[in-house]
Amino acid sequence: MGLVLFGLVLNSCQEEFEEVGGAEEQQTFMAGSSTSELIVKTSLNDGSFDNIVDGASCIAVQFPYTVDVAGIQITIDSIEDLELIEEIYDEFDDDEDILDFVFPITIILADFTEVVIENKEALRELAAECTEGGDDDDIECIDFVYPITLFTFDINEQETGNFRINSDRELRLFFKDLDDDDLISIDFPVTLVKADGTEIVVNNNAELATAIEMAKDECDEDDDDDFNDDDFSKERLDAYLVECPWEVREVKRDGMDQTDQYLEYLMTFTEDGAVSVKDRMGNMLTGEWSTRVSDRGVLLTLEFDVLVDFNLEWVVYEIDEHKIKLYADDGNKIILRQHCPDGDGGDDDGGDDNGIISIETLINTLTECEWIIKDLEVQNEEVLRLLGYEFIFNEDGSVTLGDGITTFDGVWEVGSNEAGDRTLLIEIMMETLVSLEWPLVDIEGSSIVDTTRITLKDEQIGYKMVLQKVCDDNAGDGDVSEIRNIMLGGLWNVALFEDEGVDETDDYAGMDFGFSMFNQVEVSINDDPITAGVWRVLRDTDGNLKFFLNLGDDETFSDLTEAWYIGEVTADRIELIYEDENVNFDKLVFEKKM
Repeated sequence: MGLVLFGLVLNSCQEEFEEVGGAEEQQTFMAGSSTSELIVKTSLNDGSFDNIVDGASCIAVQFPYTVDVAGIQITIDSIEDLELIEEIYDEFDDDEDILDFVFPITIILADFTEVVIENKEALRELAAECTEGGDDDDIECIDFVYPITLFTFDINEQETGNFRINSDRELRLFFKDLDDDDLISIDFPVTLVKADGTEIVVNNNAELATAIEMAKDECDEDDDDDFNDDDFSKERLDAYLVECPWEVREVKRDGMDQTDQYLEYLMTFTEDGAVSVKDRMGNMLTGEWSTRVSDRGVLLTLEFDVLVDFNLEWVVYEIDEHKIKLYADDGNKIILRQHCPDGDGGDDDGGDDNGIISIETLINTLTECEWIIKDLEVQNEEVLRLLGYEFIFNEDGSVTLGDGITTFDGVWEVGSNEAGDRTLLIEIMMETLVSLEWPLVDIEGSSIVDTTRITLKDEQIGYKMVLQKVCDDNAGDGDVSEIRNIMLGGLWNVALFEDEGVDETDDYAGMDFGFSMFNQVEVSINDDPITAGVWRVLRDTDGNLKFFLNLGDDETFSDLTEAWYIGEVTADRIELIYEDENVNFDKLVFEKKM
């Protein structure tokens, strides 16, 4: 085997990549090389997502932990729980935002080392070591698409191991255990994704290094203590203001609440710096607006002859989807809601006659049957842990979420948000992933009153949930009942499992799968249970027979957790198929144990 050396030389004038050896040879490089340094920096732990709690971008607090915010104790179990802290902070724009941890807490450093912190002083010392402003070592503008495979070699260039890497953490720890002169190589091609979502496929070491170098400074890493994460430019604000009229929702001037006087006034900004305001009687008032950038962020100046309560230079405290918050010292505040005309020129009255499901109809639909989680995305990432779990919405406003054995209780309510969208509010304390005021974006069925699938989505935070209607587990569907009865008739073994063409059947050798009538599946070896999960057989709104299998996040079984299409079925064999958005196929075959 020929040895291929790859060197990366950087100076102030140019970048030069030198590759020695043919393209067909194994491309190795040293663990202490510039290539390795780029890979390591790309895999470092980005701690900026939780700056609202620790004020430092190079560290992250390990879940779960408890904080005290304005006298309210909150347990933070996941990234989405950080939204609760921001909501409390945003409730009062002119107060001092104070957060205290309930110590001890565990901190995860950039290299994924875990450190136990006992008090506030120790946390401040650790946070002070961070480099803010985007000048730290962490490369955040481009990421690896996992899994990737790495190989190691001895001094005789003989392969000594291959490693399947599934995350930044695994990649960083892989390099941490190597010496600088250790030889490694990558199984190409490798896919990387940039901050704007663009994917890049690289086929060798030179292309990999170039891709990282070119992309590493292309985005705002947001490494600052701006917990709102509402960074925006003057140009973005200007374009947003003139996009549609803005409705006044709240006004406070000099600490006095003036909302009743100005509620529902409509402000229209034009590109020439003019702003007109229509009051509730239809009268038009005119003024001027301008923006500028300061060390406090972007400022908006409003000047009117009549509306003197609006005349200030306002800090644009937050811009959100369809909402802008303005703040000034001494208790001054304005909240505006974007008011874009809808497609038919009228406002949504929530009635069925205009194609928008009414509150009453939606309540009746949700309480009629059970609803199964068909799809769940959190921050635009698919979450399989709750696949196949069922909601039961009760008329008294209570709701349960369960897997057939364990049940979580909560409350629910149908309403509308500030943008006028119909919403489904779910609050389940023990399951924060579904606890949200979900905007209703799509319903499917033969009619609005015969809805069979509901899609809920909050694009701003990247949450999506699809619910499938199930009445008595589709008892009236003969195919569903027959398949369920077949699966209940004994133990089953994995006869075939192909993951994107790779045969991984042997991973499940000797395992028995038992499917119970309570939608539970238990996996055992020699009658000793090793894991359990949820299973269901349903027919979706497209008429397809689906087999929901959820065996949790355990590394061994997570690949089996999918909403599978049912292929061929016999009394002792069932074939399941899954196709993702990239047209990658998985195949799972169960055969009855004899």
